[in-house]
Amino acid sequence: MPTNSPDAPTPAFATVDFDVVTFDRQAVHASLALVAQVSADDLTRPTPCPEWTLHGLLTHMTAQHHGFASAARGEGDPALWRSRPLGEDHVATYRESAERVLAAFAADGVLDRTFPLPEFGPGAAFPGRLAISFHFIDYVVHSWDVARTLGRTVEFEPDLLTAALAVARAVPDGAARRKPGAAFAPAVAWSGGSRLDEIVALLGRRPTWPDRAPAAG
Repeated sequence: MPTNSPDAPTPAFATVDFDVVTFDRQAVHASLALVAQVSADDLTRPTPCPEWTLHGLLTHMTAQHHGFASAARGEGDPALWRSRPLGEDHVATYRESAERVLAAFAADGVLDRTFPLPEFGPGAAFPGRLAISFHFIDYVVHSWDVARTLGRTVEFEPDLLTAALAVARAVPDGAARRKPGAAFAPAVAWSGGSRLDEIVALLGRRPTWPDRAPAAG
């Protein structure tokens, strides 16, 4: 991934030619509607992310909101991305983090800022429009994660899914996705289904989760 070095490579998905702030807001609002339906008993459910229960997934989603909101203000301290307790009211905790990042992304000139993203490595920094596209695709996929965990569905407008699919197709695949802490698991082979199915498959989810994975061999 590129850093703020002038010699850093430019990723294939550096051109974000859609209204990324609006689409990101819609994805976050979808996640808010789903999280509002999560009961305390639901928090122990497994999710499409094998390493996380729903509690772990919401903790991650909350931390990412805070991290990106800080990055939008030019703050690059890795500590700002650390997980924090959900507390007794997980819905209110998540809502507060979502409102914070939405406010940060709505600020004047945000697309022209440089976002430090320490999760990509020391000194990593990206143009605002590209950085927000990372957050956008995360919350399209995480909304799907929460919906499937609850046995529900999530729907997005066709234009949003077209943009999300372009971002998903540009995310590098391969060995990097098998490393500990990778943002996404390796792509899953998939044909047919909806555009959202294709997006989540590209980013390492089985669109038919929670069915059993195919037997090896």
